[in-house]
Amino acid sequence: MEVERAENFRVIAEVDSPFALGGFLRTLTSQPGIYQMYGASDRLLYVGKARNLKRRVGSYFQKQRHSPKTLAMLAQVRRVEVVVTHTETEALVLEANLIKRHHPPYNILLRDDKSYPYLFLESSHACPRMSLHRGAQKGKGHYFGPYPAVTALRESMVLLQKAFRLRTCEDRTFYHRSRACLQYQIRRCSGPCVGHISQADYALDVTDAIRFLEGKSDEAIRSLGNRMQAAAERLDFEEAARRRDQIAALSKIQERQYVAQAGGGDFDVLAAAQENGQWVVYVSFIRNGRQLGGRSIFPQHAEGVRAPDVLAAFVMQFYSNQEVPGNLLVNVPPRSSASLAAALSSEAGHRVMIAQPQRGPRKRWMALALTNALGALRQRAQVGTTGRRRMRLLQALFDLAETPQRVECFDISHTGGEAAVASCVIFGEDGALTSEYRRFNIRGIRGGDDYAAIEQAVYRRYVRLQKEGLSLPEIVLIDGGPGQVARAQMVLDKLEITAIQLCGVAKGAGRRPGLETLHVPGWAAARQLNADHPALLVIQEIRDEAHRFAITGHRARRSRAREASDLDAIDGIGPRRRVALLRAFGGLRGIRNAGIEDLQRVEGIHLQLARRIYDFFHVGHS
Repeated sequence: MEVERAENFRVIAEVDSPFALGGFLRTLTSQPGIYQMYGASDRLLYVGKARNLKRRVGSYFQKQRHSPKTLAMLAQVRRVEVVVTHTETEALVLEANLIKRHHPPYNILLRDDKSYPYLFLESSHACPRMSLHRGAQKGKGHYFGPYPAVTALRESMVLLQKAFRLRTCEDRTFYHRSRACLQYQIRRCSGPCVGHISQADYALDVTDAIRFLEGKSDEAIRSLGNRMQAAAERLDFEEAARRRDQIAALSKIQERQYVAQAGGGDFDVLAAAQENGQWVVYVSFIRNGRQLGGRSIFPQHAEGVRAPDVLAAFVMQFYSNQEVPGNLLVNVPPRSSASLAAALSSEAGHRVMIAQPQRGPRKRWMALALTNALGALRQRAQVGTTGRRRMRLLQALFDLAETPQRVECFDISHTGGEAAVASCVIFGEDGALTSEYRRFNIRGIRGGDDYAAIEQAVYRRYVRLQKEGLSLPEIVLIDGGPGQVARAQMVLDKLEITAIQLCGVAKGAGRRPGLETLHVPGWAAARQLNADHPALLVIQEIRDEAHRFAITGHRARRSRAREASDLDAIDGIGPRRRVALLRAFGGLRGIRNAGIEDLQRVEGIHLQLARRIYDFFHVGHS
């Protein structure tokens, strides 16, 4: 439920000092709703939901014992706003939306809120394609998942390709093949694009694949057995052998993914665990009686809280953009469990039950999830120790008063000044924070001016962090020498940022690792550390990651720019026709190699325009 659509919400009160409430508490309603606590500069500190707003908000300002975290928050509060809702369920949904949107520092935050991939089998094509899908499920077809990671999904797709030989190529490739591709040669596709299998037989393979993915393995294997028998009876032994191999492949998959019937169905297993103040929630996805894998998620700002609070915050944030199965199994009942279930049911459009398993296969699944959660905590602790060591190395190198928590690095990538892209990668104690990486398309400067490009990227990055009130890094690395560092320092001075330690990393002779020179404002001279210096190895790793991230962005932007510029030079090609051509032929090379008749098959391309396109590539540019 989006905040903008909720007409039943209304702000009813706000005060400048929460410690001088007076008549404010007397005017508060006893209805359900949410409350928002703001600090200086209107910074949102905390969002909470309440079944009774008067009682809940008032409890913060009565003389009672609060945790150190709550006391620290109350010391900063300058204003309180409350929003009334019809029900506690609506308050839960609104609370989750506001937390995900504003990331208040005193709320438990879900760090991993990305969408999870699904296996998609389309139904609108004569020869349906099997593909990976993220985002809204608008296409016609069957969606299976979610999978905890793309690697898990790709592994499943390879197994299914071996068993059913379904195509994975895009339509533009499918329609323009004259001979079967490598996937056919290695027996992972049946070659429907060039007629190596009839549409009817391919449709039967798709049906069997759907049966298998829906958990009807016995039906799929029985169908394949019947087809193998029929092929043998008509003396088509090659076809019979193929069906035999499919049955063998499915049997192997069953061995890997089998779950006892009593534990079948669709459900997620959520196990919350804590060690040394660090919380983790391990989520295991079970669909159609098969485990699709699991994922460990580490909430932020969960210090000093209990498992029911962690799970309550996690569930509403995690499932705000994920498919919700009918059953959620938890190791500890979350706070306001009944209200959570009602809110999830309302959002999902079907009944959702939250339960703590007591016996049977589901209890064994919970025990396994808890084991994985504890293992993830120990592994993270080990990684955290390494990360803290790396940060202490940088602290010693730059003589900082405190151990840095964030390091950011900028790099510029371009080809002769064309399609310049700046990257910004972020590292913390946990290593690379890939979800926070940013790219900047550089515009409005002379091509190849790396100094101006760095200045633009640094300005855009930190003016935004200032506006949004987000944390600044303690160290910023620049891939470059004193010129780039000077322009970056100029930006920081302009923004009045004094708490960032800049360092330029200039490449050595022949761009060989270990010969880098460090340029740091305040140092008497640039330094060249030993090639095996531990701090230099850390800097090299971060710098190389920034370079990788920049060059991939640059190549993509350059490719788009070149394709667009060539086609835009043809009279009659606008944005819509350009996109249609690129989709139909898979890129500029395919368009260049296409004949007039091929070009005419694209929607919106008439004979005269097809000849114009053909002549552009073959006559005017010969």
